[in-house]
Amino acid sequence: MLTIIGLSGVKPDVLVSISTIVFGAALLIQGGAILSEFAHIESMPEVRVGTGGGGMSALFLVGISGVVVGVLALLVVHAEVLTAAVMIAFGAALLASSSTVWQLMTARSMAMRFQSRTPMLRFVASEVAAGSAGIQAMAGLAVIVLGVLAICGIFSLTLTLIGLLVAGASLLLTGSTLSATMVGFMRPTTSATSASARAG
Repeated sequence: MLTIIGLSGVKPDVLVSISTIVFGAALLIQGGAILSEFAHIESMPEVRVGTGGGGMSALFLVGISGVVVGVLALLVVHAEVLTAAVMIAFGAALLASSSTVWQLMTARSMAMRFQSRTPMLRFVASEVAAGSAGIQAMAGLAVIVLGVLAICGIFSLTLTLIGLLVAGASLLLTGSTLSATMVGFMRPTTSATSASARAG
């Protein structure tokens, strides 16, 4: 929303700095959510999965950097250069963490395998995992390219806002809330299963 308002011409120099802070905080939240989900999956005795520490480390480090750079940009300390540079870091973090997102969602489908799920649901879960990771990786590459162009001085402010819009959309699509909703949709409740058994 902030980037769209900025692209419409309403104080884009201020909104790009605020958007950088917000996206940095969003990366920190996503990193914490992924870490929490991995810890939950590891607590299941029948499931073993690696934690993909590189992607999570990138989320935490780049998230903190984004918040700091956004604050500096608000103080008008080379705002356009700083926000364009951190855009490249945002794209790299999205690209690096895409494999972690795939690993997390695949681990969830593995957990479902031990709960009497049909092969079709496991296939759908696998496709969702691959699609989400692919979207995040492509968005990361796009953000890196936009950041490089912006830091070269080619419509810096506009390209930075567009890059933040792409990054925010990818995070929304592949975030832990979406994956939890999809897996919850594919997971029938125990009460529903019992009710159908009684009806049979």
